[in-house]
Amino acid sequence: MGLSLRTVRYYEEAGLLVPTGRTPGGFRLYDDDAVDRLLLIKKMKPLGFTLEEMRSLLTVRDELADPGLTAQRRVELRERLRTWAVLAEQKLAALREQAGVAEDFVVGLHGDVERSRAGSDDPHGQPGQSAQQGRPSQVDDQQAQ
Repeated sequence: MGLSLRTVRYYEEAGLLVPTGRTPGGFRLYDDDAVDRLLLIKKMKPLGFTLEEMRSLLTVRDELADPGLTAQRRVELRERLRTWAVLAEQKLAALREQAGVAEDFVVGLHGDVERSRAGSDDPHGQPGQSAQQGRPSQVDDQQAQ
């Protein structure tokens, strides 16, 4: 599953996970529902959801699983679940944007490496210029106006 024992215990202490029992040796036991909760938490973490947000979504999902739920309450909870889906989409879009910026940075660094191999003495890729000459000059605010 890729979660450390310390992480699992942290989620347990935060109230997001409850062991179903213990072995005679004292090891915690988790059922399939607990494993599903951990997998959901693991998916929410990279999107930056807080513990409180995780708890809230888990509560909605737990309540939706109740077979005795009234039709009206089920409709309300489904709407909340749709809101969670929209929020997750927004967080994913922001993460993709950050990844794009990071990819551009890495590509730029690779370009710097290639230019340095070509024997350029200018870190900005312009042969024959020193690093000082290749830097943009500072402009006084009054001169810029």
